[in-house]
Amino acid sequence: MFLMTLQKFQRRVEELSKRRYFGNRTIAPFVSMPGTLPVDESYREVPNKIEGGTFGLNDLFIGRDRYLWAEKDVELLPAKEGCSVIGLFDFGETGGGFNSGFESLLYLDGKPYQGVDTYHNEVFFNGLEGQKARLTFLLWTGLEGGGEHRTFHHQLKQADLAYLHQATDDFYYFARAITQTVELLPEENTDRVNLMAALERALKVINWDDDCFYRTVEQALALLMDELDKLEKNSEVTVHVVGHTHIDVAWLWRLKHTREKAQRSFSTVLRLMEQYDEYIFLQTQPQLYKYVKNDCPELYERMKKSIAAGKWEPDGGMWVEADCNISSGEALVRQFLHGTRFIEREFGKKCEYLWLPDVFGYSWALPQILKLCNIKTFMTTKISWNQYNEIPDDLFRWRGIDGTEVLTYFVDTPGEGQDISTRYATYNGLLTPHSVLGSWKKFKNKELSKDVLISYGYGDGGGGVTRDMLEMRRRMDRLPGLPHVKTDTAREFFHKIHEDVQNTDQYVHTWDGELYLEYHRGTYTSQAYNKKMNRRLENKLAQTECLSSIAYILGGSYDQEAINDSWECVLLHQFHDIIPGSSIHEVYEDSHKNYEAAEQKADAARGMALTFLTENRENSFTVFSSCSFAGKELVHLAVTGEGAFYDGAQQLPAQKSAGGYDVLVDMTPFALKTIEFRPAQVRAPESAFQVDLAARTLETPFYSIGWEEGGMLSRLFDKENQRSVLKDHQYGNVLEIFEDKPIDYDAWDIDIFYQQKKEIVSLSKPAELVEQGALKTVLRFTYRYNDSEICQDMIVYSDSRRIDFKTHVDWHESHRLLKTAFYTDIRSTKATYDIQFGHVERPTHWNNSWDWARFEVCGHKWADLSETGYGVSLLNNCKYGYNIKDNAMKLSLLKSAKYPDTSADMGEHDFTYALLPHAGTFLDGMVIEEANRLNLPALTVAGSTAKDSRRLVKVSTNAVLVDVVKKAEDEDCLVVRLHECHGSTVGFTLSSDFTWKKVESCNLLEEGLGETFEQQELTLSMRPFEIKTFKIYLA
Repeated sequence: MFLMTLQKFQRRVEELSKRRYFGNRTIAPFVSMPGTLPVDESYREVPNKIEGGTFGLNDLFIGRDRYLWAEKDVELLPAKEGCSVIGLFDFGETGGGFNSGFESLLYLDGKPYQGVDTYHNEVFFNGLEGQKARLTFLLWTGLEGGGEHRTFHHQLKQADLAYLHQATDDFYYFARAITQTVELLPEENTDRVNLMAALERALKVINWDDDCFYRTVEQALALLMDELDKLEKNSEVTVHVVGHTHIDVAWLWRLKHTREKAQRSFSTVLRLMEQYDEYIFLQTQPQLYKYVKNDCPELYERMKKSIAAGKWEPDGGMWVEADCNISSGEALVRQFLHGTRFIEREFGKKCEYLWLPDVFGYSWALPQILKLCNIKTFMTTKISWNQYNEIPDDLFRWRGIDGTEVLTYFVDTPGEGQDISTRYATYNGLLTPHSVLGSWKKFKNKELSKDVLISYGYGDGGGGVTRDMLEMRRRMDRLPGLPHVKTDTAREFFHKIHEDVQNTDQYVHTWDGELYLEYHRGTYTSQAYNKKMNRRLENKLAQTECLSSIAYILGGSYDQEAINDSWECVLLHQFHDIIPGSSIHEVYEDSHKNYEAAEQKADAARGMALTFLTENRENSFTVFSSCSFAGKELVHLAVTGEGAFYDGAQQLPAQKSAGGYDVLVDMTPFALKTIEFRPAQVRAPESAFQVDLAARTLETPFYSIGWEEGGMLSRLFDKENQRSVLKDHQYGNVLEIFEDKPIDYDAWDIDIFYQQKKEIVSLSKPAELVEQGALKTVLRFTYRYNDSEICQDMIVYSDSRRIDFKTHVDWHESHRLLKTAFYTDIRSTKATYDIQFGHVERPTHWNNSWDWARFEVCGHKWADLSETGYGVSLLNNCKYGYNIKDNAMKLSLLKSAKYPDTSADMGEHDFTYALLPHAGTFLDGMVIEEANRLNLPALTVAGSTAKDSRRLVKVSTNAVLVDVVKKAEDEDCLVVRLHECHGSTVGFTLSSDFTWKKVESCNLLEEGLGETFEQQELTLSMRPFEIKTFKIYLA
């Protein structure tokens, strides 16, 4: 009986949906004209004139990434009591999440009116009834959503003006909400029984004959309202809902398409706000606002009015929703610096929370960064995608690497059609009884709060909220059996849960550690070029800012605009589908151009500073290091003649090399140094190395090295410490290739079973001696695998324990993963990895599911495996994917996914990784220092001498790393940021060779913290991994 009743309700709801509309009048055909903008430009406005052929009913709109203008001058239907005048349009099919297929923007009399697509097929003309109007549509075929290109065949199926009968529409949404609610409630639930009875009585009133239908629907609606008024809603739970559209800044579409998606989505938001006073919309990512500001100023001004009225919520913290694995610590700081400043400058709002629903893991450094950016709450959803384990809480305190805590909330909305009991949740919620009840049922901390949050609206490709969702919210809020469903801002919801946590007498869990996502591990490696350029520009901008700061305090200029533009390019491409490597091919074609332009700007700003700081002098070189650590470094100087190099009166060790000399210079951080070349006959010193290619052996001051016929290192003996680095009968620098065919997400994932199929790459010809001298020796190893070639220069030094592998790969594989492996003679149950503003320990065993879930992890410049008294570190200059299990240290070098980019990572790659065996811990072995030198090599300027060699910043200990020296955003002072990098509580001094008037401590947003110093040498202390920032006002 109940089953038949539910089926009847469902059929009546379906019929009501269709019969809401009447009086349809087609307005087709349209005058049409293909969009003719160049392929790299985005559409911003209606052309002056649209002329061409007609586009009528059943006509096809065919193509890929094709645009069509369709225009019609119409007279809108006259007003009718109890009805709304609307347009109904069907031009093509929009894919799920707006990730593929058709989209369009309707302009009314030349101004953006709303997006029109499968989910927004209604257009309301409230207040325009009976008027003449020009309707102009910009139609877009869309893209296929990654993979092989395909052609779309969209068809114009409907273009009508019609009436919407308001009472039928009202009754339809109540009937639908009731039907979907009772489907979820237990049969014995009294709310279920009462709702079914109320709807049954109302349906009996309706006469479905055409001449009686609308009159009797009105009667049925009145009866249903009376029935519902008799029912009490007793829920203690409130589901707070905020409208939202997740717009991936690029993913299965290009940046230029995102600019257009933003215009469509935001036009729709404003249209719906006119119809629904209670509608509140949240949009993060200032980059999107900047796009609209530049592309459509009139739309942007309307958005600003909604923000001022409190209906539109701009927040979220970051410039874009950035990947938090790959981005450096300083880059994460800049995400907040640029993001929060934009929101405050444009809208007068301060950001309070970090909104990262879809990011693929969360650095342990984030809580401290958030606190120092005035961010009080962290929200995500993606952690629910964990492969093996479930985080035990949805509302808890997350304790960061330095001990800072931030209140964290996981949105736990079930996807439509998803079993509520599953772990998975979505940030693109629909407003249905399933999502409302499911959000509360899934919430794990009911003892702490009776409030949960849904961010509702279509995304990842924009689209956002529909009228359907807003109407359903109104009905669900009234129905017993469901929680209260209230519109709210995310900010107010977060205030509420802060109060709940503060006032509870229940235990509030603390998660102390990184929030590692057990999924998408391939994103540490996919699209290697972008990862290389990201690291390179992060480092180059730090160097440029430091040089520009020195020039600035000496009276030169500081090109803040160029530097900030370059940073914003870096920040943009750190979006969580660009830098991870999970976008379509065109996105990476664009990123190549954008990175090149950003680097040119950085180079120009750096060049301007160097021009001011140096003067021309023959046979002189200026060298500069932005690495925080003093020490000797091999610097390449382009000199062709014979002679010697001097630092003042001291002759420097040098070795003739390709294109000049490698000179061993004692570098001073944050200061310019002049090196002079004096022509003379100089006897080359004897080599410190012995090479026997026939025996495949190499002797260095530090190591005895041997390799087997295939190129793997078979012997690596540490002479200083009298022990083997490699385990007996095991090898080093093993180039391993694995079959990489993940179950679901090709570019995103490396699945644990990849290890089942392994091949070893072997030499295609014997090793060659490239260079041998007093300072270094270079051996070249050339390998061949299928259609790919790997050429490695193994570089050993007389002054450094580092062994570098400078690598060039011409890569042409499919579903293969390339790693280097070192099977060390180290026994340890944990390894240490460099991350943002510190390092983290992770297990080397698979004792439980939490351990084996981390079979591939993210590390930045180094990883270390040490036992008491000895260890080995693996360094790199642009790689991020590590796995260290038992005694094996491995670094992922290249993937070769075929979706969504069918040619991902094909072509040439250049990178360097290095092995650094050491006595003691990684701190004793100076691993942090060596990794920073590898990533921040000294800059050389030929034919110049430094005008001023004073040191800009000095710290008294290597436990404190200087991250950045830059000009303040708004003041005439410098900003210096440091962090404790050893994991210790340390006292130190901060000083400069320049005289300062005062020093003020500040947060990461450069806001003063009220602590001021005037002494020229500051005595300070820092906790483990603490970040400190100072504003320095120079005399």
